[in-house]
Amino acid sequence: MSGSSPSSLSEAAADLEWCHEAVEGVSRTFALTIDVLEEPMSSYICVGYLLCRIADTVEDASHIPPETQATLLRTYHAVLDPDDPTGVEAFTEAVAEWLPDDGERTADWTVVARTPRVVRTFERQHDSVTEAIRPPVLELVSGMAVFVERYADRGGLRIETREELEEYCYYAAGTVGVLITNLICRNTGPPTDGTDDAGRIDRSVERTLYDTAESFGLLLQLVNISKDVYDDYREEDNVYLPAAWLDAENIPQEGVLAEEHADGSKAVVRRTANHARTFLDDAQRYLETLPEVDGNRLAAWAIPYLLAVGTLRELSARPEDALSEVGVKVSHEEVSAIVTRMLGETDANAVGDLRTTIAERPFHLA
Repeated sequence: MSGSSPSSLSEAAADLEWCHEAVEGVSRTFALTIDVLEEPMSSYICVGYLLCRIADTVEDASHIPPETQATLLRTYHAVLDPDDPTGVEAFTEAVAEWLPDDGERTADWTVVARTPRVVRTFERQHDSVTEAIRPPVLELVSGMAVFVERYADRGGLRIETREELEEYCYYAAGTVGVLITNLICRNTGPPTDGTDDAGRIDRSVERTLYDTAESFGLLLQLVNISKDVYDDYREEDNVYLPAAWLDAENIPQEGVLAEEHADGSKAVVRRTANHARTFLDDAQRYLETLPEVDGNRLAAWAIPYLLAVGTLRELSARPEDALSEVGVKVSHEEVSAIVTRMLGETDANAVGDLRTTIAERPFHLA
């Protein structure tokens, strides 16, 4: 923004500050990640996350007809596509009638209502940053539109197979893993202009990160799907537990929360959690490879990883909690202990030992 006037600089600072405050309202977990990151990565991830969250909020909105959801997502995609002339006002005008009233508006819908502010803040970033963020966000938005259209006649999503579950998780979270990696790997290989190579990423590191980035995202998404079965069905009319796995237990997807199917549903929750575990090793490798450049910090990504490990432990012990209002949670004491431990940790090799400990018992009791 060289050459910008003081007033425009002030507006840009205010918009960015608002984005950071908005993340605090929509996701405590991601807000923690952003708080642990340092600048400029903290702001890059903040803005990229909000762009994704707008699409996610529309996709999860059970009060919007599926055909309209898909149209809104396609319009939002056009807004973010640099080759499309569609302006952000086209999206804000189209979504306006679906916004809850001010008194009933959640933090998520406040972000949707302020889409122009988020997009404006995104477009102010350096070209290398927007070029890192835009492709995975566009892929996330288009993928969500595909799934909404696929199940338009059903209302909510009804995942059929393991393969389709992984496809959905890739669009919802694997793309976010790619977004993170794109930002970290903006400076890869030896410099070509004679400048210092400090902060540049080795090609072998880049390859490892891209090989494992999707697994990191899929792990976190599958853990959320395993633990949020009740809320996903009751609040959003979505069933992510694959129909093929439920069929094996003689459970119709509409009966996933029914008392008569409790034992079978618990078995499928365990199966989904076990599938999430298959991504733990690659996700750990991702963390162990992540360089601390541009304000990136190991702790920012290791904390959600270790919380996922703790959540999987709790799911194994009480899968029935995922099927009721009780929910599956890692205690505040354990969260605090993990955060405190990781904030003082710079050795990536410690992640494996911590994973082993947390998989066995709550960290604050270990």
